[in-house]
Amino acid sequence: MADTAIDHVSHSYDEANKAQKNVFDLESFVGDLNVEEDACSDDISLEGLQQELEECKDDDVVANILSKGVKLREYTKGVENNLRQVELDSIQEYIKESDNLVSLHEQICDCDNILSQMETLLSGFQAEIGSISADIKVLQEKSMDMGLKLKNRKVAESKLAKFVEEIIVPPRMIDIIVDGEVNDEYLRTLEILSKKLMVVEVDPVIKNSKALKDVQPELEKLRQKAVSKVFDFIVQKLHALRKPKTNIQILQQSVLLKYKYVISFLKDHSKEVYNEVRTAYIDTMNKVLSAHFRAYIQALEKLQLDIATSSDLIGVEARSSGLFLRGREPLKNRSAVFALGDRIKILKEIDEPALIPHIAEASSMKYPYEVLFRSLHKLLMDTATSEYKFCDVFFGEESMFHEIFAGPFAVIDEHFNSILPNSYDAIGLMLMILIIHLHQLIMSRRRIPCLDSYLDKVNIALWPRFKMVFDMHLSSLRNANVKTLWEDDVHPHYVMRRYAEFTASLMHLNVEYGEGQLDLNLERLRMAIDDLLIKLAKTFAKSKSQTVFLINNYDMTISVLKEVGPEGGKILVHFEDLLKSNTALFVEELLAEHFSELIKFVKTRGSEDLSSNPDRPITVAEIQPLVKDFASRWKAAIELMHKDVITSFSNFLCGMEILRAALTQLLLYYTRLTDCIKRIVGGSALNKDLVSISSIMYEIRKFSRTF
Repeated sequence: MADTAIDHVSHSYDEANKAQKNVFDLESFVGDLNVEEDACSDDISLEGLQQELEECKDDDVVANILSKGVKLREYTKGVENNLRQVELDSIQEYIKESDNLVSLHEQICDCDNILSQMETLLSGFQAEIGSISADIKVLQEKSMDMGLKLKNRKVAESKLAKFVEEIIVPPRMIDIIVDGEVNDEYLRTLEILSKKLMVVEVDPVIKNSKALKDVQPELEKLRQKAVSKVFDFIVQKLHALRKPKTNIQILQQSVLLKYKYVISFLKDHSKEVYNEVRTAYIDTMNKVLSAHFRAYIQALEKLQLDIATSSDLIGVEARSSGLFLRGREPLKNRSAVFALGDRIKILKEIDEPALIPHIAEASSMKYPYEVLFRSLHKLLMDTATSEYKFCDVFFGEESMFHEIFAGPFAVIDEHFNSILPNSYDAIGLMLMILIIHLHQLIMSRRRIPCLDSYLDKVNIALWPRFKMVFDMHLSSLRNANVKTLWEDDVHPHYVMRRYAEFTASLMHLNVEYGEGQLDLNLERLRMAIDDLLIKLAKTFAKSKSQTVFLINNYDMTISVLKEVGPEGGKILVHFEDLLKSNTALFVEELLAEHFSELIKFVKTRGSEDLSSNPDRPITVAEIQPLVKDFASRWKAAIELMHKDVITSFSNFLCGMEILRAALTQLLLYYTRLTDCIKRIVGGSALNKDLVSISSIMYEIRKFSRTF
């Protein structure tokens, strides 16, 4: 009821607030406040009123009262009356509800009785639950104790089971080891036996157990039986390798590798028998591979094409080099002595399969030795790679390889040592050096190191032989007999062609290999051919023939060197310089044959300053014969020069280039002559006999069109 009264009062206040829409101005109200009625009162003090009004200015009720100008005393009386009325109303409501309150009181008493009974009952339950909790705690302790015992028993059972499993010898295992065939099941049983044998030796618990005394004799018998059986089995498989026409790699991969655990068993449990098997395999493969390589080499020797002999040297006379003794040998094979030609293809076919001799023999094919050399070493690489990997997987020993291949290496060395001392083919030797280099790269990519020492040994053997043959060519040039080599022919000499082809071939092969020592040797060879060529040129009676001979040989050499690509280097530049200097010399000699007086005059007096030599001036009478002579026969002379060039030079383009240079030089001389005429007194009288520069240019262009 009190809440209802308070709500009623608050509602009255709210209605008053809604009626007031303007903002309350505290200062203006205080200024008009009337306090006359209380002015005479001694017990009323207005001190602090202003502060209280400031604190209450935000209160809606106070602001509403003050805004209406209601006196506080009257407002207080009204509030007290309202409260009394509310109190009376509340009393009346309590009186009306008295019966309900009595009923409610009785119900509360009944509930208290029921709750008291429940409290007693729950107290009993609590006591019983406490007793049960103690029992559960006891059971929990017993359960933990039983769990610990169970765990200990399981551990003991597992150890005992493991002990029994490791030491027991099942009857089935005995039957398989003793009577079974060597197959997959036998290998699995062998692996179990191996584990038992190793555990017996290593585990101290089993080693000191009494049960071992009963089992160990049986295990030893099984070990001996297994060793004997697998030894016979492996030896039988190894004998299959010796059968003719057996594919060793297939037999190794498809048969022997299936039983590689047999080797591991022997290695672990019978070192003596393992060594016997190892020795038997090494002996078998040594003999088998040696026989295979010996047969292959014998078949390859039938396919060999001899390229060069000791007399096939650059500086040896063609008539004495045994050419007529080789009438049956094709000319293209003889040219391979000095020219690389198609032989370089062998480097691009470096990883092709090895030759099959009977197929090549059936087609009557013959090959230079480097082709056979590549095939032999390709077969060696593939066989060595396969055997090296097999030994690593099957025996677990890479070192066995060198014992197995001691025989094949000896067979190949024997063959190579018989071939190398009789090899005079420098290009073939260089190709073999490059083949070995490429084979080393192939084995490096395969990551198979087993042939490293062998390939190094072959490479070391090839270089001295190449150097010896190269020095033979060098000596043939230095010691050449000029009289026997000389031919009354200004065209390129066959010795120079040999040199050009030989040098171009070696330079081309050395591009990728980059052997600096070879470059030095080629420079020595170049100096020797320079000396020999000068000696051959001097045997010609005429100076012009000497120059033509040198130009033809230099031009041919440059052409051959350029055919192999831009690898000519210093040697190519050297011959280009020689060609340029000899071309200039020939041009002067050619012009001197037809215009000697004109050239002599231009060189001696054409450049003189007229004022510097007044005692001997240039006169018209002195120049007129030169002008008339030139005018009368310059075209015929140019035609003769053209014919001379065409017949003198083997290379048409080179000849035309020289002719154009000669005509250009002639034009230069004639231009200097006309300039001299313009400077002398009375020179204009010779203008009617002068040939115009345009006419000479026309002739030069006419011959230039032939390019």
